[in-house]
Amino acid sequence: MIKTYIQFTKFGIVIFVLLSGLAGYALGYQSEVPFDWFHLLKTMAGLYFLSSGSLALNQAQEWKLDQKMKRTATRPVASGKIKPLTAYIMAACFLLLGVDFLMRASGLAAFFGILTVILYNGIYTYYLKPKWIYAAVPGAVPGSLPVTIGYAAINPNVFSSDSIYLFLILFLWQMPHFWALAIKFKDDYSDGGVPTLPVALGLEKTFFQMGMYTFCYVGTAIASPFFVTASWFYLLLVVPMSVKVLIDYYRFKKDRGQKRWLSYFMWINLSVLVYLFVPAIDKWNFIFTNTN
Repeated sequence: MIKTYIQFTKFGIVIFVLLSGLAGYALGYQSEVPFDWFHLLKTMAGLYFLSSGSLALNQAQEWKLDQKMKRTATRPVASGKIKPLTAYIMAACFLLLGVDFLMRASGLAAFFGILTVILYNGIYTYYLKPKWIYAAVPGAVPGSLPVTIGYAAINPNVFSSDSIYLFLILFLWQMPHFWALAIKFKDDYSDGGVPTLPVALGLEKTFFQMGMYTFCYVGTAIASPFFVTASWFYLLLVVPMSVKVLIDYYRFKKDRGQKRWLSYFMWINLSVLVYLFVPAIDKWNFIFTNTN
C-alpha cells in the first residue's frame, strides 16, 4: 500500500518540489521578520499536497498512454491498482488541501499554486505534450514555479532579481534533464506516440539543443552574483560544479548517450540543488560566521 502511494504521488519528484520551495522560501525570507516555524510548515504542507495532487492527477489523465510505455506501464493507475475515478477523487482532495494550506501561508503563493496546476495538468498535459516536440520548453514553466511559490509565501516581491534567478535556474535545467531522459527512453516515447526531440529529430539535433540549454543553464549559475548575494560558497561550489556539468555534457555527447548517460544525468540533477541553495547559504552564512 505504501509503495503504491509513493508511486501514485511520485514521491521522489515531490521531495524535489519541497526542496525547491524551501530554497525559494529561504532566499525570500527577510531577516527583520520574526521567523515562524508554523508558517514554514504550512507552506511545505501546501507544496506537498499540491504537487502530490498534480502528479496523481497526471496519472489519472495519462493512464492509457502510460500503458503503452514499458517504463510507465507499472504505475498504479495504468496497472489497475488504482481505478481512474478513484485517482481523480484522490487527486482532487490533495489539490484542495494544497491550495488551502498555501492560502493560509500566502494568497500569492496559492495563486501561483493554482497557476501551476492549470499550466501543467491543463495546457501542457492535454495540448502541448501530445502534439509538439518542443513541449518541454513551455512545460518547464509550471515545473519552475515551486521556487516562486516558496518565495511568494514569505515575500511578495516575486519579480526581484533573486526570485527571477531561482526561476531561471529551474527553468533552464529542465530541458537538458528531460531530453536526457528522452534519449534514454527513446523507444518508450516512440511506442507511446509522444513526439519528443530524439524521436522526432534524432540524436544529433537533440544534443545540439541540449548543449544550448546546458550552456545557458550553467552560464546563468556562473552569473548569479549579478542576481543574488554571492560569497565564498559560490566559489567553492557553483564554479567547480559548472565546470563538471560542462565536462560531463561533452562526454555524454561524445558517447552518443550510451555509457555516460547516468553520469551526466546525476551531475546535472545535483547541480540544480547546488545552484538553488548556494544563494540562500551565502545570504545567511553571516549567522554562522559572525562572532560578535
